[in-house]
Amino acid sequence: MSLYEIRNMAVDIAGNRLVEEVSLTVEAGRCTAIIGASGSGKSLTCLTPFGLTPGSASGSMLLDGVDLVGADAGQLRDARRRLTGFIFQQPLTALTPHLTVGAQLQEATMQAGSARPSRLELVQKLERVGLSRPDERLDQFPHRLSGGERQRVMIAAAIAHDPKLLIADEPTSALDASLRTEIMDLLDELRAEQGLGMLLVSHDLASVEGHADQLVVMDKGRVVETGPVGDVIANPAEDYTRKLITATPRLNEPSPKLVELGDVLLETGDVAVEFQRPGWRRGTISAVVDASIMVRQGEALALVGGSGSGKSTLGRAIAGIGPVTRGGVLWQGSALPERRARSLEMRRLIQPVFQDPVASLDPQWQVRDIVTEPLRNLRPDLTRAEREDLARRALSNVDLAEDFLTRMPTSLSGGQAQRVAIARAIIAAPQLLVLDEATSALDPLVGAEILMLLARLQAENGLSLLFITHDIAAARRLCHRIAVMDEGRIVETGAMQAVIDDPRHPATQRLVAAS
Repeated sequence: MSLYEIRNMAVDIAGNRLVEEVSLTVEAGRCTAIIGASGSGKSLTCLTPFGLTPGSASGSMLLDGVDLVGADAGQLRDARRRLTGFIFQQPLTALTPHLTVGAQLQEATMQAGSARPSRLELVQKLERVGLSRPDERLDQFPHRLSGGERQRVMIAAAIAHDPKLLIADEPTSALDASLRTEIMDLLDELRAEQGLGMLLVSHDLASVEGHADQLVVMDKGRVVETGPVGDVIANPAEDYTRKLITATPRLNEPSPKLVELGDVLLETGDVAVEFQRPGWRRGTISAVVDASIMVRQGEALALVGGSGSGKSTLGRAIAGIGPVTRGGVLWQGSALPERRARSLEMRRLIQPVFQDPVASLDPQWQVRDIVTEPLRNLRPDLTRAEREDLARRALSNVDLAEDFLTRMPTSLSGGQAQRVAIARAIIAAPQLLVLDEATSALDPLVGAEILMLLARLQAENGLSLLFITHDIAAARRLCHRIAVMDEGRIVETGAMQAVIDDPRHPATQRLVAAS
């Protein structure tokens, strides 16, 4: 008998059937992965049987002989605390902010009736998940840890009570490429050592390809294909699966078409950015150290690095929305002052696009107001009708219909919201877009569409792009050159293909290996 078996499961929320006819199995010591685009029903399938969503599940769901169908709240709670461990997508929101790591790990250990663990036992649990300085970490709060460290704490808590089934709901989507590989390797080790069965949810086919045994592909609440991972990827039977595979960026794809580049548009000369240490501690934090990059007219430059490498801080300094402590930013050979001191024409030249498309849009404004906002500041000579006409053209350029003008951000999907953000950025006819992780919050299908859109806008309008990302494979689809950052410094630059073929710096080697 399988450790966990679902047969013909359906999920209803408020009278709406969102998932139906889902069947899958998880064997002890093996991993079954559910992949699909956002909204395909992956998380509902995993979490609803355990009472962790507003939905109700029907069908057959057996966990180690325990029937979850029709179980009351107490019985579900008992199944969660004895048999199941959960790893969620956002570790910062999943961990209790006012409890130390040690208190949370102690609570997780005791939930199945175990005795209170000693401090040494808690240290050993953190050591097992590869957390550095584990004794010190026990006394820290979650906000003091990096994203990768928080995810390791959550994994330690998920396995602290020795569950039989581990449910991992997008456990790596909030992490950079190098950390994704580390976390997935760690989960593989835990499965092998403890015989855990794992049900893994992901929209990232690349992150599960070398780790899962069985693949379940979902679309619009249904299973469209299932089978061994290698078989499904090598010989996909369904068009939807083929689209997911095609949308996943890979390093062995053909290079983007080379364009004739113009003169140097932007340069940074030994830019440094420092911040005061928070609270009572004295001194400064060096976020960017003597960084020098160059972007030509019509060029797409990838600024790549792991979390905390300083790439977003440098991008904000270039866009004029972040500080510069030392050094300078040159535009066509002339120094750019800080943003407030720039003329309207200079502000127009560089426009940003941010990582979270929904959070970057004002939820109380219509799309019309969001897209035309730059024109109200940068083109005060335009009438309201002229601004709205330019907004229609901008939406058309990003493949959105005119009726989106009256939509609210809350009614947009992630891809639609990012298209609106790009329309807002291009409406003032800039020469350079600074794109800060513009596709990392999107599923592969939508992310591939946005990359194609950016490539088209670049070709049609001669735009230059500074594409900030942790994912070399995604940058590979769009960019001609690459600059790699590590610990605030530019450690390697060159033509994209040359750097991928022969990475020199250890940070570059890690990023290439992770992709």
